[in-house]
Amino acid sequence: MSYSRSTDRYTSPAIFLHWAIFLLIALAYLAIEIRGPKGSDSRAFWTSVHFWAGTLVLALAVPRLLWRLWAGAPEELAGNRLLTFTARAAHLALYAFIFAQPLLGILLVNAGGRPVTLAWVNLSFTLVGADSIARPLLKDVHEWLGNLFYWVIGLHALAAIAHHVVFKDRTLRRII
Repeated sequence: MSYSRSTDRYTSPAIFLHWAIFLLIALAYLAIEIRGPKGSDSRAFWTSVHFWAGTLVLALAVPRLLWRLWAGAPEELAGNRLLTFTARAAHLALYAFIFAQPLLGILLVNAGGRPVTLAWVNLSFTLVGADSIARPLLKDVHEWLGNLFYWVIGLHALAAIAHHVVFKDRTLRRII
């Protein structure tokens, strides 16, 4: 299935996956920002929320990518070639982020000698063993990438709003 030339909207599954992943990423960021001091019940709760959100982002990233490859995307709106290139690069970066960031988080926890445990369902998993040398590097990369993507996500949202308010085109309406 691919888009016909008569439609310029994303499909319902693409829209659902986009917004579900957005909400989970927002929840993961919120959880890590308000988690509380080490050893507190608040920190344990919000860390569990962060693990759940990250794991679900990764779980939804797979069908999202497969859907995008199978169904494609609406035709690009006519416009500036530089803006088109920038949009493609930003989308590629966002796709890389929704895979890399949760995987880095899992590797970080595992390198610390613990499995990632999803609270309330007694599910845990380990991709790698403990590694005291890799853990600080993984921590730095996970945090650096998380901070970088505050900006990328913000610019993505700002670009969507600019398309709607300034350029007055259908870019934002295609994903709502």
